[in-house]
Amino acid sequence: MERIRQLGTGIGWRPEIEDAVERMAGSAGGVDWVEVVAENVCPGHIPESLLRLRERGVTVVPHGVSLGLGGADRPDEERLRNLAERAEALGAPLVTEHIAFVRAGGALTASPRLEAGHLLPVPRTRDALDVLCENVRIAQDALPVPLALENIAALINWPGEEMTEGQFLYDLVDRTGVRLLIDVANLHTNHVNRGEDPAKALDELPVEAIAYVHVAGGFERDGVWHDSHAHPVPQQVLDVLAELASRVSPPGVLLERDENFPEPAELERELDAIRGVLKTAGTQGGAPASDEPATTPASAPAASAESAAGSAPAAEPVTSAEEVPGGEGKPVARQRLGLAQAALLSALVAGTPVPEGFDRVRLGVQSRALAAKRADVVGKVAPELPVILGTSYRSAFVAYAQGHPMTDGYRRDALSFAEHLLLADRVEDAGTRRALREWWLERSGPAPLSRRPTARLARATRRVLLRR
Repeated sequence: MERIRQLGTGIGWRPEIEDAVERMAGSAGGVDWVEVVAENVCPGHIPESLLRLRERGVTVVPHGVSLGLGGADRPDEERLRNLAERAEALGAPLVTEHIAFVRAGGALTASPRLEAGHLLPVPRTRDALDVLCENVRIAQDALPVPLALENIAALINWPGEEMTEGQFLYDLVDRTGVRLLIDVANLHTNHVNRGEDPAKALDELPVEAIAYVHVAGGFERDGVWHDSHAHPVPQQVLDVLAELASRVSPPGVLLERDENFPEPAELERELDAIRGVLKTAGTQGGAPASDEPATTPASAPAASAESAAGSAPAAEPVTSAEEVPGGEGKPVARQRLGLAQAALLSALVAGTPVPEGFDRVRLGVQSRALAAKRADVVGKVAPELPVILGTSYRSAFVAYAQGHPMTDGYRRDALSFAEHLLLADRVEDAGTRRALREWWLERSGPAPLSRRPTARLARATRRVLLRR
């Protein structure tokens, strides 16, 4: 494993706070580096703010959200190319993604292809680990810089899990050499929602593989912690950061905020609080991050030693599922995982029966959270819709989402939502209906010359709407 680069203290770059970030990057004790959502950056049209930061020597790290490396399918080649292009365009020392699945179904399971619109947890089973390890190696071969993976927050538990989170992460690093992006807010979320002890997870995972750390805010409602990225960082999350920093000095720590942005002074106070925790924990014996390979800790599970005995070196290319040592990525493992993930996702977004072993109440909370998240993102992708529909936008979209799973990204989702409202006569006000119809007609574009059913449907929809 190459030496991990020292990053310092950073913040998630967002257009809404770009001026504040630039000011903080130019001040003593301010921001040393930034992270940007990879899918929000076009290599040929990098925002001027990011270019200015780079010119001043500020490191920019692209953070992907759509690869779905924990899914049953092999990583999409185009998504990998896009992530690689963004890493090169930004001169990034590494790229990051998530240990999660974001879509399921399709040819592998002979079922409809569904999109979650958000990050969902993978089961901590040997099947899931085998598939994840092969997917990670594929991604590592396709990327020009090292890859680090983030642990995610979860509202639900998979039945029949075979490992703790720490054990799962240890084996992942041991078998692939991938680095870790540890989100301490997600560890706290899983403590509240899944009863998992953050200290135990930190004891079990290879802290020397940490590339950097995320810190973020959230809130608790009805016994469920929501990782909102829209609230101040609570003391409980800073306590988990202190636990981590007492074990190792992380190469970088980053404050995440995605919406509900406070005044710059509040962001600076949160960054100061993070630095204070690191300084205090550092005086209590946090060791520097190492560039040495992970060594088996005393608390490592038997599963770790078992998997290490049959694993390939991280740099060894994987050419087929059958060639992967230890049975990694065997088609039967992919299919078992694919069927399980498709059943769960279908229950969450399409209203099909809850798979056996899952908590129905928690699945209901997760389903509502996915619909709300989807409404938020569609509102950002198509900001005219909340303006046109006013206060009814959110409730109308959530009602729509319950019977219309997302299958083709957020832009298509926005258009389909507008089509649904218009064709079903769900908009009573004539002025609102006219504005929505004009919005849809303008963005749906000319009907393509194609025989595909989707094209025929679009042409038919346009004819109906033009007559109204």
